[in-house]
Amino acid sequence: MKRKIKIPLAYQILIGLVLGIIVGAIFYGNPAVETYLQPLGTIFLNMIRMIVVPIIISTLIVGVAGTGDLKQLGKLGAKTMIYFQVVSLVAIVVGLAAANIFQPGKGIDMSSLAKTEINEYVETSESVQNEGIMDVIVGIVPSNIIQSMAEGDMLPVIFFSVLFGLGVAAIGERGKPVLAFFQGTADAMFWVTNFIMKFAPVGVFGLIGVSVSKFGLESLIPLGKLMLLVYGAMIFFVLVVLGAIAKVVGSSIINIIKVLKEELLLAYSTSSSETVLPKLMEKLEKTGCPKDIVSFVIPTGYSFNLDGSTLYQAIAAIFIAQLYGIDLSIIEQVTLVLVLMITSNGIAGVPGVSFVVLLATLGTVGIPLEGLAFIAGVDRLLDMGRTVVNVLGNALAAVVMSKSSGRFEVNKRDAYLAALRK
Repeated sequence: MKRKIKIPLAYQILIGLVLGIIVGAIFYGNPAVETYLQPLGTIFLNMIRMIVVPIIISTLIVGVAGTGDLKQLGKLGAKTMIYFQVVSLVAIVVGLAAANIFQPGKGIDMSSLAKTEINEYVETSESVQNEGIMDVIVGIVPSNIIQSMAEGDMLPVIFFSVLFGLGVAAIGERGKPVLAFFQGTADAMFWVTNFIMKFAPVGVFGLIGVSVSKFGLESLIPLGKLMLLVYGAMIFFVLVVLGAIAKVVGSSIINIIKVLKEELLLAYSTSSSETVLPKLMEKLEKTGCPKDIVSFVIPTGYSFNLDGSTLYQAIAAIFIAQLYGIDLSIIEQVTLVLVLMITSNGIAGVPGVSFVVLLATLGTVGIPLEGLAFIAGVDRLLDMGRTVVNVLGNALAAVVMSKSSGRFEVNKRDAYLAALRK
């Protein structure tokens, strides 16, 4: 009997990625590519989005109800938010430093750059600019939780799930059937996740094929320095900054990358953190992080801990300023940091979030908003990289919070890593 050759999911996704690039390059500029391949990617993304809310609600309720300690939960929330803000600030500073040192926008002929339509981002940005920090805080408390679930608005969903979990814990024995229901729901949804992931290579093939068919090599060459700098800064941030944080808490960023290689490849291919959220949570639990910490930190991080995005926004802002010959003073760059910190919080669900944040930020320091039209064409390629950094940053955050709470299970992590090496 012939032995079946089983190709690991990571390699299947890589094959889908390569085939998508080849097909997109061969049929560059052909609208038929989008007509026939886009549905493959859209169906896969819709399947993932379909399960995100049920997984977050069920796992968070089970985790919080299992803890049942409001004081402990409050301490976790405070530590998590402080950690998010500090690391995001470091990411912005790294981005600003890289842009000031290497000056990617100097000496570029603006007439050689193609402009891309950004009206849809401008409209979204105007609504974001009208919201203050108090509006974000008020928006965390849902007036209609069903509507928040339908819209995929994570912060209200998290708020409701935490309160519901505390309620289940508070009623003791009477809450056990409810807890069993949500535990069963979580288990069933993780099975559904594993089933959906079988279609990941096909979804990646469709998404990448469409993206490559839309941009040509000529659009990349003038912005090559910017792209190299963004990727170089991201690699530095992951290996040096996140690596140092991991080492301080007794972990390893390289081991985290090994554990999440499939999820990181999928996040890179789809430019979507949502596609890996269910598997990310599942793997972090398997490698030693408690369910309640994972269930709280990861969804919250998707709104408040976008390290890759904030780093990119800092570089992009300075790049556009240099493109127009604008020299930002130290005070203006400090202002830029503060505004980026505020505008990047709580709007992860907004399409093209990095562009929206930049549009809401650039005007505060006198940088022309229309400059974003010059980099919009390559934004998808840059988005792929920053999505990976966002995912890694949130995975590390869960490990840090687990370690700082003294609840990280080293034996589970070691067993998982040992199984990977076999």
